[in-house]
Amino acid sequence: MPDKLYPALNTTSGTLYDYQEKDIQTLFDKMEQASCNYKLLYQLPTGGGKTVIFSEIANRFISKYDQKVMILTHRQELCNQTSATLKSFGLKNKIINSAVKQLSRKDKYRCYVAMVETLNNRIADGLVDTDEIGLLIIDEAHHNSFQKLLDKFSNARIIGVTATPFSSDINSPMRSTYNELVIGESIISLIEKGFLAKPAIWRYDVELNTLQTGAHGDFTTSTSDDLYSSPAMLDLLLHAYQEHSKNKKTLIFNNGIFTSKAVCKMFSDAGYDTRHLDNETSATERAEILKWLKVTKGAILTSVSILTTGFDEPSIQTVILNRATTSLTLYHQMIGRGSRRLPNKKNFSIIDLGNNTDRFGAWNAEVDWQYVFENPEAYSESVHAQSSHEAHHMPSEMRSKFPNSLEISFDIQKAYQAAIDNQEKAGSVITESVNQHAHMCADNSDTISEAIALADELKKEIEWRVKQYGKCLGKVTKNYLEWLQEDYMTKLKALVQELKSQQVLQKVAV
Repeated sequence: MPDKLYPALNTTSGTLYDYQEKDIQTLFDKMEQASCNYKLLYQLPTGGGKTVIFSEIANRFISKYDQKVMILTHRQELCNQTSATLKSFGLKNKIINSAVKQLSRKDKYRCYVAMVETLNNRIADGLVDTDEIGLLIIDEAHHNSFQKLLDKFSNARIIGVTATPFSSDINSPMRSTYNELVIGESIISLIEKGFLAKPAIWRYDVELNTLQTGAHGDFTTSTSDDLYSSPAMLDLLLHAYQEHSKNKKTLIFNNGIFTSKAVCKMFSDAGYDTRHLDNETSATERAEILKWLKVTKGAILTSVSILTTGFDEPSIQTVILNRATTSLTLYHQMIGRGSRRLPNKKNFSIIDLGNNTDRFGAWNAEVDWQYVFENPEAYSESVHAQSSHEAHHMPSEMRSKFPNSLEISFDIQKAYQAAIDNQEKAGSVITESVNQHAHMCADNSDTISEAIALADELKKEIEWRVKQYGKCLGKVTKNYLEWLQEDYMTKLKALVQELKSQQVLQKVAV
């Protein structure tokens, strides 16, 4: 479609585009036909104007029925932004925050915006009459924190809004809360019509076998910090930036504060204008950093646990995922920060350093959201299957001893099958494995003695690899495996000494 027919979306202009008007009419029709407490879920990509759409629905609902509307958010910043958008549509509203203790029946406001916990406390104290609410709208509805409030609005119709109709808690799927899913315009359609920028995706294969998942199913901060703060990963990040984003305004997402600060130092030391931001940054400093980001050409902002929602800076030219995640919602939220379209910005770059594209598919690929909504367990299993690794999981404390090596695992069975297919001797697998271990020891030490010591640290890893090799061969004796382990270590130390000697000579020559 020609750009002039579809100008870049301005979520505060009050202008409705064709797809927005169509979706509003669909939602309004379904809401009118449904009984009270019927729950609709509406999906629209980040950047599609969800706030504009539900603001207009609230406006029309109040005009037609003269009933009150309550809009729920999960963060204070979203409360403020939603309130401002409602006002741009001419809809006066009141934010229910800690300063508001009670809502009077004589209150002149017909629309309210509230955070979940604040409203829950007011209801528990008997200070808010939920029976007066005719329409409840839930922003970022995939968050599980909203569930406890829904049944308290017995007279209200309910519309949940999200870019990803997949619950943050797999034990509380959205299909068990919402009666019906309404799917809006797709990412690819919004790109074709000129509402969103077109992505150039650069992905790097990163070995993630030392990452561990936590109680909520995503990769832990500690194991992510161990991997992404290593010299090898920092070097890869700098290389990826210089290859695909140099001098472009860049937003980097990390999983840990330690990593983000290390990233900030690395880029600053390399001469790039870089700042760090996390959820512990004061409000004053955060405002100053975001102002700097807006006005600084080629700025690099590295962040943690923030800026995924309630943040809109259309001038972002590159988003770097310097982390891995198992969260579909987080994946879309992070990339969505760079997808805003401007008259002079038709494209943006995505640099993926966490195999996230392999896990979820390209950000702009078509997604069967109806399937995700109806079959969340099956979808979750497919995502976690993509996150599993057949290679041996080296303990994180061992991984930290090889920070200069990007690859530390070796799939013996895969290598054995490749050797057989190529009509090579089976022993070539062990030779290849020894060679990889030798380079790991040489590249992560300063002296020959340190390199030999690292080889000794690999004893359990060698034992595991030899056992896998034995499984490939079939029936082998215990004595043979023990001999093979000893021979492996002898060859490893000899090769380590040779490689390290060469490296030392090269340094002297320089």
